[in-house]
Amino acid sequence: MRAAVIVFPGSNCDRDLSVAFRQAGAEVTMVWHKDTHLPEGIDIVGLPGGFSFGDYLRCGAIAANSPICRSVIAHAKRGGYVLGVCNGFQILTETGLLPGALLRNIKLKFISKSTDLHVKSRNSCFTAGYNADQVLQIPIAHHDGNYTADAGVMDRLNGEDRIAFTYLDNPNGSDGDVAGILSQNRRILGMMPHPERAVDAQHHSADGQRLFTGLLEQMASA
Repeated sequence: MRAAVIVFPGSNCDRDLSVAFRQAGAEVTMVWHKDTHLPEGIDIVGLPGGFSFGDYLRCGAIAANSPICRSVIAHAKRGGYVLGVCNGFQILTETGLLPGALLRNIKLKFISKSTDLHVKSRNSCFTAGYNADQVLQIPIAHHDGNYTADAGVMDRLNGEDRIAFTYLDNPNGSDGDVAGILSQNRRILGMMPHPERAVDAQHHSADGQRLFTGLLEQMASA
């Protein structure tokens, strides 16, 4: 499997994401935001966490208009896989690849801690490696992680089993305790918690590791 990790000015989790993909067995290429095309043969694109363009305007809004994002959108519309983590999730909503928006945390403070996630849906390559209703410990680090969507969007996400993860103790005010959602074709995942920071026994938790290994296993057999 070949992965491309996009690097924006202000990205600070691009190397972490690259390491997580490599440890799972992927061949990884780092791609600069000013590039206009993804490398040939890419199976999955990773949009990392951080503070792209200093979070000016809106988180992810400037990055979503970077030259490379046109290729990311085209890749997604062809049925390619995309994983957006934290700032990457914000970018996915700004490009329109995922619905809703990420707003300021309800207590207006930056949150950095480990949090418990509930595996809400196993019906995706991203989550198939987990057990039904499994609880994971995954770090969060965000100021604008409050997932917000209108009632119609929330009804569709719930009705189509597209909520991948929920918080057990909602830290940011997200509607429906949402921590991660899937696209309609289930090949795009946006999530605020950082699974790439939980892939090693030396981390506080290695619960994120199965997302990456399970993802590559499922993609290989798809």
